[in-house]
This record gives sequence, structure tokens and C-alpha cells, in this order.
Amino acid sequence: MTSFDLNVRARAWSLAIALAGLVACSTTPPPASAPVVIAKPAAAPPVKAPERVAPTPSEAPISTPTPTATPAQPPYGPAVAARFPDPPVNYRTPAFEPGHRGFTSNAELQSLLRNLVHDGRATPGGTTVMLLSLGSSQSGVPLEALLFTRNAEVDAASLVRAGRPTVLLIGQQHGDEPAGSEALMVIAQELARGALQPLLDRVNVLVLPRANPDGAQGNFRVTASGIDANRDHLLLKTPEAQAQAQLIRDYRPVVVIDAHEYTVVGRYLEKFGTVQRFDAMVQYAMTANLPEFITKASEEWFRQPMLASLKREGLTAEWYYTTSTDIADKKVSMGGTQPDTGRNVSGLTNAISFLIETRGVGIGRLHLKRRVHTHVTAMTSVLHSAADHASDLMKLRQYVDNEVSAQACQGEAVVEAGPTPSEYVLLMLDATSGADKPITVAWDSALALRTLKSRTRPCGYWLAADQTDAVLRLRGLGVLVQQVADVGVMRGETYREVAREAGVRQDVRGTIADAGGVVLVQVETVPTLIDAAAGSYYVPLDQPLANLAIAALEPDTQNSYVSNRILSGVTSEARVMMRPEIKLVAVP
Repeated sequence: MTSFDLNVRARAWSLAIALAGLVACSTTPPPASAPVVIAKPAAAPPVKAPERVAPTPSEAPISTPTPTATPAQPPYGPAVAARFPDPPVNYRTPAFEPGHRGFTSNAELQSLLRNLVHDGRATPGGTTVMLLSLGSSQSGVPLEALLFTRNAEVDAASLVRAGRPTVLLIGQQHGDEPAGSEALMVIAQELARGALQPLLDRVNVLVLPRANPDGAQGNFRVTASGIDANRDHLLLKTPEAQAQAQLIRDYRPVVVIDAHEYTVVGRYLEKFGTVQRFDAMVQYAMTANLPEFITKASEEWFRQPMLASLKREGLTAEWYYTTSTDIADKKVSMGGTQPDTGRNVSGLTNAISFLIETRGVGIGRLHLKRRVHTHVTAMTSVLHSAADHASDLMKLRQYVDNEVSAQACQGEAVVEAGPTPSEYVLLMLDATSGADKPITVAWDSALALRTLKSRTRPCGYWLAADQTDAVLRLRGLGVLVQQVADVGVMRGETYREVAREAGVRQDVRGTIADAGGVVLVQVETVPTLIDAAAGSYYVPLDQPLANLAIAALEPDTQNSYVSNRILSGVTSEARVMMRPEIKLVAVP
């Protein structure tokens, strides 16, 4: 979009008023420290459960009551440690109880959540806190969230209809990153009976404090099957990712926050001789086909106030970045641009979607209060921003949903995008003195994406009748799928495979832990008439989640349903280039 004349484009929604603060922004949001470029409980069917893969001995859950991860010695000296003093706050999660040596256990968390549950509907203006059961982890631990609302009707459909924005907060997708989970217990306490409760007059809040309880129990990153849950949000192989998809599908949150921790020493010390400096690293959704105004609202309404809140607390922040596990590779990258992480997939549901990371992996309980305080500060800022912009957020969601739907059958769709190579001066800490140490690094910036592959945006996709696994996963994401009721013909394009090779999914850290390889194909498109048999499927792109469908169904990317063997091959799908004039029935 080169013009922001929203008096025309917003039509009946008056989005020009809602986005008045965004219209003046440039196309790319002006980050505080931009690199220099050189070169988002209904009745959708459950997703088929994945086959259980036994964890390797190093990944097997540990049957300890309270997981611990404290190194025998701090990984750096007192000068570095002095840079991260404890804040003058007290938190009341089990991990902070006197004498508690580990983090809050799964059993302790379950008890805490139940103690917060109460029904306030009988009290005028009362808060309802409801426990939501989302199934179980792969080892049978309950996956549970809390809903906080002051709406009279608390079922998901009623909350969506009520028009009050919902914020979803997620913690500990990676089991060895505990501070986000501890912080979400604090946030839950404050929403239930503390300082954050008044915000519920304007927003609903969902809190999923521990998305990977098996990894938390054993202090390992991945799920019990060895799959990285945070790279499973498009494929939905794991019950852990399916639980998050259920919350997003049913409650349609307008804001989604994913709390993580990052490596402090390890490969950074090996590569650069430095220690990580920042209390928080932050990034919003950055992936192909992301609606432009989602990016603008993320920057102006959320990131800038968050940075200000952190600064007021004496906490430092930077864009999120990481580096590969290859010690010889000195490149540093912002968070990945693939449509597989929670951050990016939530963005493609047209939600404001953030990753917030604190410095915690590899240092056990060291600086735990500061790490938790960082998350509490950042997420408190998010909740205040959501409440302050509640009306605008709902207008934004309606506008973007309609705008995405209107793009079907026209223009270009980006099939694959990548970051922009650049150079950046990154502040680290000298491992001995603890002083700031600037280093100049090769930097892959996700602030501006390069289009690597694009095609004409179709009207939708046809899927063969036997591709029910793909249909279940798309419905699990909330994507509308229709079934052909009567035989007919669709004008479209088939895919012709011209090359293939075995491969593995990669991200900016290296090989993704996904318990299996992929089939990487190259294709050409061939204009044709598609014989659409009764019982086959049609995935229309005139729907709000069209960009999620594109990410899943264009076959020649590493995250596609073809590459990951969810679709049986390129001949099992086709691109539909004119709206079909045959009888279609929505798949429940």
C-alpha cells in the first residue's frame, strides 16, 4: 500500500480515526536502534494426534518435583554479575518461597492456578477467572490456561461477539526458559486480585503460563518427542502447539505475547569473547504477507511504550537477535522470518504478536528475580497498551480481516521471503571487566524482508478428497475449508514438480528439532481445468486467514504441507484462479 487514504479504504469502520497515530508513520517503522542496511471453545475438529516418539535419554523428562538448572559455578565473574542487581520487588510464586532451590514445579503451578479460579459473575463488575483445559502434554501433564474476563457470558463465542479485545500471554514453550512462566504466575495473581484487575473493564486476558510442561519438568528445550514446539505452529504435530492453536482459533486474541529466555554465554562467549548484555530482547511478527498495519500498530502502540516501561525500571532492551550453533559462523540474525514460530503464525492471524526474551538460558537461577521482573514489566506494559487502544484494536482487526479477504484473486502473494543482509554495532559485555563492549557484526535484519519467491495470488486452493490430514490441520488453525458437494470444474493451475531433494528444516539457529526431514521440491505452475470431484476440498482465500493458507499450501518452501508430508504430493493440490461456481459446504 503506497497511500494511506483510509477515509476510502476503511469504509464503514472509520479506521482513519482509529489509526490516526499510525498514518504519519513511514512504511517501515522507525526503530530506536535500526541497523544500517548495506547490500493472529468452538467446534473445529481436533487435529490428528501425532505419533508418539520416545525421547532420547538426554531429552527424557526427569521425575524431580522441582526442576533445577543451577550451574555449579556462575558462568561469569562478579563484575558481570554486578550489572544485573535484583530489583526492589517481591514475588509470590513457589520458586521464590524461602528455601526453594528450583523453579515452580508442574504440581505447584497446577495448585496455584486452581487457587486463583473464582466466579465473579454474581458480583456487579466482578471478575471471572476460569480454568481452561487444553488437553495434555505428551507425557500426560495437563495443559491449562486461565481466562480473566468481566464479560457476562464467558464462553469463547460470546467473548468474540462482545467486541472486547482479548490478549493471550504464553510462557515456557521452551522448557529450559523458566522466567516467562514465573512471570505469568505473577501476572495472573495481579489480574485475579491485584493492580491489573481494573484493565479487565476493557480487555479479556488468557494466560497459558507453561506451554511445555514436559520440557519444564526435565529442563530441556524441546517437547518430549524431540520437537521444538515453537517451530510447530503451522504444522501442528504436537499437542502442545495444538493447545495454543485452540486458544487462538476459539478466542481470536487481538494481541499474543510469547515469553522466552535467551542464551547468555555459550556460543556468544566462544564466538565473540563476550557475554550477553540486555535484560530484554523484543521482536514482533516479521514474515511474508504480514498486513502492513499490524506492523505499524505493533511498533507504535506496543513496542515503543514497552521500551519506555523497561527503561523506567532500569532495564535494558534491544531487538531480538540470535546466532547459529556453528561456532565458525559469526553472523548475527534477528528472529526468523519463517511462518512457523508462534510469533509469525499469530501475526498471520492478524494479531499483534510479540516475542519477549530475557537473559536466562544457561545460568540457572542466577538473576531470576530480575529476569522475572523484566517479563512482568514488559507484559504489564502490553496489557496497559491493549486496554488504552481497546477500541482501536477492534477496528484494526476488522479492517485487516476485510482487507486480507479482499486480496483474493488479485495481485501477488509472497511465497518465500528472507531477511536483509546488513551490518550492526551490537553492545555486549566484556567477560572479565563487565564493561560495555561494542562489536560490529554481520547482521540479518528482519525489519525489511526480501522477496525470494512470489506468485499471482489465487482465489483459493483445491485439495484432493483423500487429503484429510491437511484439512484437519488447517481447521485446527482456524482456516475456513469447504468441501465440494457436487462434481464440477475449476479454472486454475496445477503444480509440476521439476526437482526434489531430501533436506531438513532450518532457521537462524541451525537445524530445527522436528524429529524428521523434509522433501524440498521445485515446481512450475501449469494452467489447467481442475476436475473437482465430490468430496474434494476448496480453501478460499477470501477469508481473514488467507495468508496462513498460503504459507501451508504453496508447496516449494520448507514449512509447506507438501515438504512436511502432510499433503501427499504436489498432484494432491492445485491453485484455483477463478472463483468456483459449484456447490460448496463448509467443513465443521
